[in-house]
Amino acid sequence: MDAAAAPPANPLKAKMMDDAADVKVHKIRITLTSRNVQNLEKVCNDLIRGAKEKRLKVKGPVRLPTKHLRITTRKAPNGEGTNTWDRFEMRIHKRLIDLHSPSEIVKQITSISIEPGVEVEVTIEDVE
Repeated sequence: MDAAAAPPANPLKAKMMDDAADVKVHKIRITLTSRNVQNLEKVCNDLIRGAKEKRLKVKGPVRLPTKHLRITTRKAPNGEGTNTWDRFEMRIHKRLIDLHSPSEIVKQITSISIEPGVEVEVTIEDVE
């Protein structure tokens, strides 16, 4: 007799397996973007802590390369005088977090307070 075809000996475990089959598991990718690293890391840690409390599979945070947006402009408004330049830079930091869970649980996890200046983008895929 095949072990996979045999019903579990414990009826409670059989019910849990049926419930698990009904719930559809999704692959969820959360992308966090911010100019402030401290706020970004705090939100990442809160999301991961919440996911681990729910006993979900978590991968991340994956730190993507920082984008450096640079603008160089002349200080003098009229072009006369010494050629002096101002250099401005804005850094954009990005983190990825991957979760495997039902979409209802993700709503609970992402209901945490998000720090100001942190953008959250959630992408959901079906796992086959």
